[in-house]
Amino acid sequence: MKIAIDIMGGDFAPDANISGAIEARKELPDECTIVLLGDEQDILNSLKKHSGDPSQFEIIPTSGVVTMSDHPARVISQKPDSSLVKGFRLLAAGEIDCFASTGNTGAMLAGSILVINTIPGVIRPCITSSLPRQDGKHNLILDVGSNADCKPDVLYQFAILGNIYAKLILGFETPKVGLLNIGEEEEKGNLLTQSAHKLMKDTDDFNFIGNVESRYIFEDFADVIVCDGFTGNVILKEAEGMYKLIKKRGIEDEYFNKFNYENYGGTPILGINSNVIIGHGISSGKAVKNMLVLSYEVTKNKLSSRIKELFK
Repeated sequence: MKIAIDIMGGDFAPDANISGAIEARKELPDECTIVLLGDEQDILNSLKKHSGDPSQFEIIPTSGVVTMSDHPARVISQKPDSSLVKGFRLLAAGEIDCFASTGNTGAMLAGSILVINTIPGVIRPCITSSLPRQDGKHNLILDVGSNADCKPDVLYQFAILGNIYAKLILGFETPKVGLLNIGEEEEKGNLLTQSAHKLMKDTDDFNFIGNVESRYIFEDFADVIVCDGFTGNVILKEAEGMYKLIKKRGIEDEYFNKFNYENYGGTPILGINSNVIIGHGISSGKAVKNMLVLSYEVTKNKLSSRIKELFK
């Protein structure tokens, strides 16, 4: 298994990516090769700085960098030898099994669709986030930003994608799937949620338990919470803001510490033909390490292939 990381992506490149890769190398099994994509001298300098051994990695030199200000749809053609685009080309050619980056999120989504392509039958790929529960488990919420506007059939597919992710990665045998809404009653919500509820309520594709109010998203009411990307992103950013506020006030709490994004590393793009993981642009070494560990779990459990089987 080969997992490649874009060393030049993110606000703290290359050091955060290199230090995270070094820590991931200690944790991942020998069967997993970590491939470093980026400027070769920058990689070697950073490995030396962090006491890393170049022989423990495969290094593929690239000459370009995709910045956070680059137009997502244009980087594929305008920066073909950048670390980000090279990662997608290697993934599409089957030379690596997973590609991870903390770089330009829009470019990562564009590359996933334009180079890797959407699984036939999937209307829109999406991204997810984990919500910690007090029982030690995590709920899954999707979408959290890649699709601000959705139609009912798109939300229905998000439920299918979230259901398989919760089974393979989060360990739920029969995930409880809920639709985020302003009330539990079937007739509550806007036209989108009302229509989506009608599609979901009699399905055999997943275990639909009905509408979920936002007050229950951190409890065991539902294991998978479905919503449009606009709503999901608002919830995700609010949770991040609350965590920062709690830390600023000097409050130490075992449960609230689970809201630290560094613990999760990133999110796979669900609904594309291979394994792509997006990390936070401000990722530290710890976050990058966890992004690579997640990359290994997603690849080992053949998440993309299992989703393809569902949409045949």
